[in-house]
Order: sequence, then structure tokens, then C-alpha cells
Amino acid sequence: MKSGCYTALITPFNQAGELDQEGLEQLVNFQIENGITGILATGTTGESPTFKWKEHDHVIARVAQLAKDKCLRIAGTGSNNTDEALEAAGHAAKEEVDAVLMVDPYYNGPSSLEIRKEYYEIVAGRYPDVNIIPYIIPGRTGAQMLPQDLAILAKNFPNISCVKEATGNLENMKLTRKYCGNDFKIFSGDDALIYDIMTDPEIKACGAISVMANIAPKFLTQMISQLNQGDTDGAMKIQTALKPLLDLVVVTTQEESEFGAVTCRARNPLPLKTLMQLLGMPGGPCRRPLGKMTQKGFHVLWDAAKTIQATNPEIFEPIGSFFKVDIEERLNNLKFQKDLWYNY
Repeated sequence: MKSGCYTALITPFNQAGELDQEGLEQLVNFQIENGITGILATGTTGESPTFKWKEHDHVIARVAQLAKDKCLRIAGTGSNNTDEALEAAGHAAKEEVDAVLMVDPYYNGPSSLEIRKEYYEIVAGRYPDVNIIPYIIPGRTGAQMLPQDLAILAKNFPNISCVKEATGNLENMKLTRKYCGNDFKIFSGDDALIYDIMTDPEIKACGAISVMANIAPKFLTQMISQLNQGDTDGAMKIQTALKPLLDLVVVTTQEESEFGAVTCRARNPLPLKTLMQLLGMPGGPCRRPLGKMTQKGFHVLWDAAKTIQATNPEIFEPIGSFFKVDIEERLNNLKFQKDLWYNY
């Protein structure tokens, strides 16, 4: 896979929870127009756990068609069932995608050894011509393939040459670099850590599979390009401008209930899709059981967006231009906040 910035694309739905076909096309074209390296369809950000397999295959096929010869195309095909992952990878291979992303099997709790032998090796062996990107995110899956097993995969399977790293654990990433070698590509799966792990000499990440690139593909692509060229000062300027946005992947608030205070975490893609609705982009609601942000959480998001618009309006300018919306009005007219939150 090529170094650079890949967008973990959201899946736009209408209010009935059905796929917004026109919105999907617009979002793909927006990414391409803003110079994205590649697009990941049907990842966690795309709400793949809520898809029927027919929908899953359709979205991959449509994104692959729209982005063909315009940017690289990745299909999310992971599962907690190896047979399902095999079937999904087969469908993606027929669409001639450039790679498939496979998340570690979630919930059933396999060991690192089992994840390697009973999951990645099975799919990599069945489809030797398909590039496979392991996706390591124990906070979501409750399981983790360790760097030692990843290194065995990289050694034995030429179609496994990179990883999406979302452990948040710098020591884990350093071990991945140590065991997998300098030619192995590490992509950040955590927007807030992109700059840090690309500049860390013991990690040397080469790019990101990004959530907030849905909103700011141009600037995240520029930042990553500058980092790969060694322009850390230029990249830091963009990082500073983007920071309020990058911190919104998860929004945590303390809420009051009738039984006392509780912690509420609005996790990806809920804050992202809420912001996209506020800005006038296709997105629509999340599918249940994800719902809405709390009012307090929404205000965290709203304040961050207003800060960006006040200090670096160029970040949102491509959205205004492409989707023909007035960003100032979207952020300041309360009518655009209708139904975007609920009280705890």
C-alpha cells in the first residue's frame, strides 16, 4: 500500500436508516477532489457492524466503482467469524479493490496466536493476490494480535505488508517496527496521534486511515505528505489548526441522571456524523444502537467547530465550496441543530 492519508468513509443514511445512494457518491467525489490517497469503505466508521451482508457488498462495489483510477480503494471485510471474513474478502476481490482491512475478531476473545493462525493466515492464504491490512484496535474488539504474531505474518505472507495501528500504545507500535522491519508500513488508526507516531524515530508511521479526513481530507493529506517529506514545521502548523477537530473522535462528558452522575462517551462515528449533519454534508443519523449525542456533548463539538471556523476557516472552506453550504450560517443558526442531541 502507498504511504499517505486514507479516509475511513462514513456511510450516509436517510432518516429511515436506509443507504443514501446520492450522498455516498457525493462523499466519494468530495474525497477525490481534495486529493485523498485512498478511501476505506465499510470500516467501523462506516458502521459496518449494522450492515446486512448484501448492503456490505453493495457499498464496497459502489465505492470501488466511483473511485476506480482516481484513488486507492480499501474494503473493510473483517469479522468475528473467519468464514464470513473469507466470503467478504472474496466479494471485495471481485471488485478489484486495492486492499482489504480486517479487524481483529471481536467479542469471542481469541488469543494472539489464534487470531494469526485461525483468521489472518486463513484469509491471506486463500487470497494471496489480495493485500490484507490487519486492524489492531483492542479497545473495540476485546482481543489483540501482538507484534510478534504480526511479524510472523509479514514474514510468511507477502500480501501482508502493513497494519492499521489503533492500540494507542506507543510501546506496542515500537515493537511492531522492531519485529516487522523498516519496510513494513504502519498506518495510524488514531487521528490525534498521527503527528506523534509519524515523527517518532522508533515507530516511523507512514500515514493514517483517518476518521476526520471525512471532513478535512485536503489538510490531513497535506499534513501527512509534509511529514513524509520531512517538513515537520509545516506539518505542525496544520496539526495545530486541526487539533480541535482531531480531538472529537470520542467526546466524553459527565451527565446527571436521577441516580447520580454518569460518564457518557460519544464514540466514533457519532460525533463525526453529528458534525457532518451540522455542516450540511451528507451523513444522516447513525444506525441503532448508536443514537444522538447529549446536549453537553454536542456543545463540546459545536464549540470546537466554531473555534476552527474563527481561527482557520480554510479547514471548512472545501466543504462550503463542494456542498454549496454557508459554513458560518450552519454554525450560527440554531435551526441547523434541530434534533442533533437529546438530554440524558
